[in-house]
Amino acid sequence: MTLRLTRKALALLRIGVGTLADPPPSNDDWYMNLLWLDRRKCLLLTHAETLFPVFVADVRAADLRPLGSFIVGKIEAELAFEGLPTDCLGRLEPEAIRVAKTASRSVLGFMNEMAFYLDSAVADAVGLGSSDSSELSRDLRRRLYNRDGYATPLELVARRLSRTGA
Repeated sequence: MTLRLTRKALALLRIGVGTLADPPPSNDDWYMNLLWLDRRKCLLLTHAETLFPVFVADVRAADLRPLGSFIVGKIEAELAFEGLPTDCLGRLEPEAIRVAKTASRSVLGFMNEMAFYLDSAVADAVGLGSSDSSELSRDLRRRLYNRDGYATPLELVARRLSRTGA
């Protein structure tokens, strides 16, 4: 599994650009961005092909060690909540995570749109403490994005599953 980190996420984890893997971009890549909402660090994870998002509120750098276990645990929990198989978006192996820099401006654009929605939703809830991060993740998965025609991330996952016969 390749986890592509934005500059902010690299800085949070104190990972130097010279130590990153350089795999070719793949539909199974996951992207991670660091967001600041209500003066707290939050993470937004997004699957490259389906835009399946996972929002994690109020994280600390220490929570992210070991990185693979933390990330895979969060992704698997959200897939399970949606009733999806844990391997439907590629193999999730905590010990096999390769950290790389971002490779798709398109995915980053969708993530910026998601971040804007999250910022608005947290402001409407009068703060992150009054918001449910799991509900925010679920809301993101039910929003329309123009990815090869308008579809929600859950619809994109269903298309992927129908192609693979899973």
